[in-house]
Amino acid sequence: MTNTAPVELPIVDHSRRNQRVIWLLLAAAFVVILNETIMSVAIPRLMTDLSIDARAAQWLTTAFMLTMAVVIPITGFLLQRYNTRPIFIAAMTLFSAGTLLAAVSPGFEVLLVARVVQASGTAIMMPLLMTTIMSLVPPATRGKTMGNVSIVMSVAPALGPTISGLILSTLTWRWLFWLVLPIALVMLVIGIRRVENVSEPRPVPIDVVSVILSAFAFGGLVYGLSLVGASAQQKGDAIAVSETQMWVSLAVGALALTIFIWRQLLLQRQDRALLDLRTFRAPIFTASVSILTVSMVALFGTIVVFPLYLQRVLGLTELESGLMIMPGALLMGLLAPFIGRLYDRIGPKPLVIPGTMIVSGVLWGFTTVGTTTSVWFVLALQITLNLGLGMLFTPLFTAGLGAVRPSLYSHASAVVGTIQQVAGAAGIALLVTVMSTQAAALEATGVSVVEAEAAGTRAAFLVGAIISLAGVALSFFIKKPADVIAEAPVPAAH
Repeated sequence: MTNTAPVELPIVDHSRRNQRVIWLLLAAAFVVILNETIMSVAIPRLMTDLSIDARAAQWLTTAFMLTMAVVIPITGFLLQRYNTRPIFIAAMTLFSAGTLLAAVSPGFEVLLVARVVQASGTAIMMPLLMTTIMSLVPPATRGKTMGNVSIVMSVAPALGPTISGLILSTLTWRWLFWLVLPIALVMLVIGIRRVENVSEPRPVPIDVVSVILSAFAFGGLVYGLSLVGASAQQKGDAIAVSETQMWVSLAVGALALTIFIWRQLLLQRQDRALLDLRTFRAPIFTASVSILTVSMVALFGTIVVFPLYLQRVLGLTELESGLMIMPGALLMGLLAPFIGRLYDRIGPKPLVIPGTMIVSGVLWGFTTVGTTTSVWFVLALQITLNLGLGMLFTPLFTAGLGAVRPSLYSHASAVVGTIQQVAGAAGIALLVTVMSTQAAALEATGVSVVEAEAAGTRAAFLVGAIISLAGVALSFFIKKPADVIAEAPVPAAH
């Protein structure tokens, strides 16, 4: 009888493959997320070229956010059901097709459809990126990799208006799409050739009722909030926006969201939820998402209110106001990998606590601006705000997603993406509404337009500053998931 030695299978090192997939996803995600805010500066040009009013032109941004809010909750299901490569190809194909259609669109209607197609691809990309990182990157080095995600989720939207202003200063609005199209196509071709399947899909059933409810819930809320912001911003132009439509949309969204949550709580008992809410059982995830909500309100609200103040009060041009946003956005991008490495070494608390305090302090600083405020002081505030936000995003993404169990990574990523859209829309609606309402009230008393606009800006940032205090309080509850495991009591031996 012969002894057969066990055969040792070679250990396959997938680290290079995983890094390649992550970098491709990062590059593609930056390109697609950039387009969420790139149209905001182009609205006056589009109104003239397409012969449409401001309300119709605003739909080119609103429809993008609306589609993102509707599609992102479904990605939790998609990422469990299908593999990495086909999802990436589908996302980039949709985005590229929408970009091409937008570039050649003969009129407003086709351009609007193109933006919806673009957004469908964008909505898939971010949860795919975050879920892939959580699945492939070990906890000890996640902060470094998540730092790059922060560049995508925070810097890309901030740079959108600046890049748009630079392009529109010399070219037509169609070049906003012609310049992006070859980059998108290159990413698609590279993805087809180089992206490998790194996930393990499983046959998960989809609940059609949940899909419909999520569309009405998140779509209704984002649309209603966009109408709030649009209504406030357009009153000065004597453009009527139906308040009935706004309230109906918000009411439908709130009711559908209530039913959606109730249904998910029932379905998740059988692991059939479209958006599994057991992610919120992790206290660190809940605290992280709460601070992210406050941060996104500040980020997106500032992206809109800050340029309006620069143009209407300080008299800067669209291009100049766009360039004022760039230094802070670039600083946030440059710091993100460094912040990620710090997270891996010292954990989230030493970053998140001062980060929330800096954001809150800057928002309180913005409550002092007026008609004679130095542009350099305002620029310093903007850069410091981005510094604070940069200290928040990477630790919050990493700690929050790392706190849920691996089987819920895709759902947690979808929750974060959905929160970003709803909070962004809420930030824009809230700050613009406060600013415009206060300005209109003062103008009615005989105050000059510039003084009224300055007072409106101060009021808007006052509201933002008050909200930011909640983020400061919550920051003390953020811990590194590994620390929580280490602190857990060891069961007594029987």
